[in-house]
Amino acid sequence: MRIIMIAVTLMLWLAAPCWADNGFKEGAKEIGQGFKEGSKKVGEGFKELGKEVKESGKEVGQGFKKAEQEVGKEAKKTGRTIGEWFREAGERTGNALKEWGRNIRTFVTGK
Repeated sequence: MRIIMIAVTLMLWLAAPCWADNGFKEGAKEIGQGFKEGSKKVGEGFKELGKEVKESGKEVGQGFKKAEQEVGKEAKKTGRTIGEWFREAGERTGNALKEWGRNIRTFVTGK
């Protein structure tokens, strides 16, 4: 039993990372650096994507603003046209009633 424990201890001792030779350590270090750099590049890619989305959002917003202004101008023109029509109709109605009242007065008074 003691021999088995010594053999297992020696195997584990030789396989421990702290006793590994420099090639293994350097390889692991390079892999870690690769992950670190890859993560930075992915982060930069997302950052660029965010900037593009922001810029396209601004363009879309400006397009909506221009369209909104044009629609507002057209609505204002239409409102003015309708207002003018009602004003003219009111004047005509008022004039017609005035004339009708005069005709009744002249009929009743005989003048």
